[in-house]
Amino acid sequence: MQKIVDFIQKTFNTKEFIPLHEPRFFGNEKKYLNDCIDSTFVSSVGKFVDSFEKEFALKVGSKYAVATVNGTAALHIALILAGVEHGDEVITQPLTFIATCNAISYCGAKPVFVDVDLDTMGLSPASLENFLKMHGEIRDNKCINKTTGKTIKACVPMHTFGHPCRIEQIKNICDTWHIELIEDAAESLGSYYKKKHTGTFGKLGAFSFNGNKIITSGGGGVIVTDDELLAKRAKHLTTTAKIPHAYEFVHDAIGYNYRMPNLNAALLVAQLEQLDSFLENKRALSCEYAEFFRKSADIKFIEEPKDAQSNYWLQAVLLKDKKERDAFLKFTNKKGVMTRPIWRLMNELEMFKTCQYFDLSNSKYLEEKVVNIPSSVRI
Repeated sequence: MQKIVDFIQKTFNTKEFIPLHEPRFFGNEKKYLNDCIDSTFVSSVGKFVDSFEKEFALKVGSKYAVATVNGTAALHIALILAGVEHGDEVITQPLTFIATCNAISYCGAKPVFVDVDLDTMGLSPASLENFLKMHGEIRDNKCINKTTGKTIKACVPMHTFGHPCRIEQIKNICDTWHIELIEDAAESLGSYYKKKHTGTFGKLGAFSFNGNKIITSGGGGVIVTDDELLAKRAKHLTTTAKIPHAYEFVHDAIGYNYRMPNLNAALLVAQLEQLDSFLENKRALSCEYAEFFRKSADIKFIEEPKDAQSNYWLQAVLLKDKKERDAFLKFTNKKGVMTRPIWRLMNELEMFKTCQYFDLSNSKYLEEKVVNIPSSVRI
């Protein structure tokens, strides 16, 4: 393990503490922030919000983008726009960050967990299809869970660590079963599946710009869609459902104070200008990691899946077993090289223990063996 620590220290050119993923502000961040402050438009109205939404949509290939205060808010609104209501069910993966299931729960819906693929770590189309064949049926153009009697309204796959899942196959299955597809693309800005950007396969997609993401505004998120009416509705609901007026305060629905402040958008406009160089830097790091770990019999570096171009947001390795994983985590963190395990499976958390699930053997396998290693853009 000391050889691994030595290699990572050499790769990042430091003997000091090496974080998992820290932001880089190399560009126009300070200039745009000063411009924003000078304009006095620091809240949810301003030129940087408009500019970011336009540039982000162009970058990922969607027609519309609506900026939000964080990625969880973006996913929450996307679920509402897809018609997810209290008592509905939403299929997702158990191997994900808590925000995925939190957003489903905010709608009063309940997650249903199906397994992931080992190579993508994202929702498995085979597992999805097998679950639906066993538990689903179509009634009045709706997918009904025969076991619970509830409507399966949506499916939310997540592109784990920026590695695209088999999203095209998942979309085809969802279309067949009358299930709305919403992509949790929080981690996958700059990732493509068959040359199409993640987040743009379903009716709606959600991205995150948390402090540890590939580009960041400290917080922040965005909803993407090709549907003009949904985009307008997203902007309306995230702006407290206020009817536009010069001075009257009239609201026509339960809305949310989810709009991104102009200050955050100023940071993101500058960060987005550097995205291509960040992606190039992280891909170079992944190549160095891959070459190094090929010499190891017990540790496998996780590379991008077939038909995919990954952003390598968080670099990851697969250990031999849970015991080796725990030893690796303890040794590296003690040596000042930050590493962390993948998430605890959602169905094992107290609030989701009663949720239905279907053969999660791959998810459990990965939970016990996957570790993230330092992944920052190198200076």
